[in-house]
Amino acid sequence: MNYHGITKTSVANGTGIRTVLWVAGCNHHCKGCHNPQTWDINSGELFDDSAKQELMLALSKVWCNGLTFSGGDPLHPQNRDAVTEIAKEVKERFSDKDIWLYTGYTFEEVQDLEVMNYIDILVDGEFVEELRDLRLKFKGSSNQRIIDVKSGKEMQL
Repeated sequence: MNYHGITKTSVANGTGIRTVLWVAGCNHHCKGCHNPQTWDINSGELFDDSAKQELMLALSKVWCNGLTFSGGDPLHPQNRDAVTEIAKEVKERFSDKDIWLYTGYTFEEVQDLEVMNYIDILVDGEFVEELRDLRLKFKGSSNQRIIDVKSGKEMQL
């Protein structure tokens, strides 16, 4: 899997102070996407052991509330195995941290993937420029949902 960066202190990609892993690869190509440079699955750099260590170190900080996967699309078919492995390891090492994942797929399309066993909050759905609303928390357009994965219910934040 390739990635475009690790943000160590974000407050815009989920609740609290978060570490964000920006993965490469997206098939949705939403009009108005804020990260079109991440669409190419071969862009960025390889998520190797060094990047993994950097990610885990950031997550080990007491002030870090959790991990957010974004991109690109972490659930691009070529990312799913690596994202699942990372999410599983994060849950094992940092049981007090939550995991958010942003995807252009709907919850119904991905709810049976193994990775959902490790995800706490899913922000689903393609970004729709005509439904863009700057007043929304943690999502870009009103069609997107913030879902508590364990309950399968949409959250209002």
